[in-house]
Amino acid sequence: MKGELPMISNIQAQGMRKGGRLLGLLSPFCLAAFFLCSCASKETGLEEPGQSAAEAGSYAYEQELNIIDDNCRNYYEIFVRSFYDSDGDGIGDLNGVTEKLDYIEEMGFNGIWLMPIMPSPTYHKYDVTDYYGVDSQYGTVEDFARLTQECHSRGIRVAIDFVINHTSSQHEWFRQACAYLKELPEGEEPDLSECPYVGYYHFSRENGGEGFYRVPGSGWYYEGSFWSEMPDLDLSCKPLKQELERVADHWLELGADGFRMDAAMHFEERDQTFNEETLNWLYTYCRQKNPDFYMVSEVWANRSVIADYYQSRTPSMFNFDAAGAEGQLIKAARGNLSAAGLTAAMQAYQEEFGGVYEDYIDAPFLTNHDMNRVANALMNDAGEMKMACGLLMMMNGSPFVYYGEEIGMASKGIKDESKRTAMYWSRTDQTGMTENPDGAEVMSPAFLPVDEQLEDEDSILNYYRRALRLRNENPEIARGEISLVESLCSGSQAAIQKTWQGSTLGIVYNTGEEPVEIALSGTGLETMGIRGYLTADGGEVTIKDGRLSMPARSICILK
Repeated sequence: MKGELPMISNIQAQGMRKGGRLLGLLSPFCLAAFFLCSCASKETGLEEPGQSAAEAGSYAYEQELNIIDDNCRNYYEIFVRSFYDSDGDGIGDLNGVTEKLDYIEEMGFNGIWLMPIMPSPTYHKYDVTDYYGVDSQYGTVEDFARLTQECHSRGIRVAIDFVINHTSSQHEWFRQACAYLKELPEGEEPDLSECPYVGYYHFSRENGGEGFYRVPGSGWYYEGSFWSEMPDLDLSCKPLKQELERVADHWLELGADGFRMDAAMHFEERDQTFNEETLNWLYTYCRQKNPDFYMVSEVWANRSVIADYYQSRTPSMFNFDAAGAEGQLIKAARGNLSAAGLTAAMQAYQEEFGGVYEDYIDAPFLTNHDMNRVANALMNDAGEMKMACGLLMMMNGSPFVYYGEEIGMASKGIKDESKRTAMYWSRTDQTGMTENPDGAEVMSPAFLPVDEQLEDEDSILNYYRRALRLRNENPEIARGEISLVESLCSGSQAAIQKTWQGSTLGIVYNTGEEPVEIALSGTGLETMGIRGYLTADGGEVTIKDGRLSMPARSICILK
């Protein structure tokens, strides 16, 4: 190594072109290992079908990146308050997100979803008081514009939470409407020319029962299906819709690339057609402003209801059938669902969602801010947590990863605050570390923080990095049409092919706890070589004489 550096790999070269950000994250020991791996790759000809990593002396299957500039992306969900604090007040902020874009990019994410950033009286900010502003705890509108500019320079798109089912009870629209109704003589109908904001909400002289609350000091009631301090908006109101179009314009002009639509099932309770039409209205409007605009909607329901919502002809619904402790992905990772069962579900999503809207983009995820974390569901089993990540990253569409999942963060109890605790960056360097939300229950971490996992090639974090890179090397994974290799789909073993734009690759799964050897002859995969793989224990996948040897909890891509 003295005197002359070896040839560097593609990812190293990228890191150097980006100011050495990737290499700066690595210890001298890991840097040396990176260069040695590079030499091995160059000398052994990794593109040769059938060559094993053992023969190469390292993971020898790193490919050129092939990132397609479309709306199939790898998204990272960020609760800004708990992510990274740039100004030392203990609260995460937008400038903190900007400071961590190198980390986000080098992980392999090319999209971020920011949970609500607009002014709000609560810690979670799902009750907006001003649709045109940024909460002062998080920064300014100018900070947001700077963040989007920095993201775009890295090829990262930004989606923000757009909460239009309700506002805060402290929103000026609601305050003025209530003040007007208090002064309205009994028996007189509201005049919307005097106070248009009365038309923005569901006001009534009748108490509609559960979810309705009295306007203090009056004989009027309003609907607040989630909470008394979150009055529901009436999205059939034309002036309100025009106002929300202006709000959309505002954020698109600041650089937002998409919206995550909160509570899409609840725009109008028990009126799915109205909800679908509302999604379509906003999506169509924003697409006129930005043809690449993206929308992903929260429809927390079963598979058939999610499929129905694709009648909105909007691109993505979060795939709640696959998510959570009882969802398809985590059940398969812990062995409660066979690999064959998971691949059958993947094909079913393709048929059911695509049968309603052919341009759908699935939005799978493991957990989000409303759920107990993956580590809880898998009881801190690192192997199963890696397996869950690998299964997610082989899904079609745009996978979403909740911040901290990549290092095995856990949550305690059932309070939402406990699911949104501070990102664990370091044990020794407290720079940027945030305070936990008030009332959060906190447990001791079972896994190391970011800075230490970066230096451990077998860490959960580095498993995520390789899995994300595989997606970024192989666009077929996100976009390909799935076909099952029926003869290989049994129990903890399964295989599929994905075809996109005339290119086909195979994905072979072993979700079991024992290594397996799989005969590829007669399956359509026998002419393919190893393109890349994921193993939970750091072992190698090899292929010889048409037989694929796979460690426990492993995934292999063939091409």
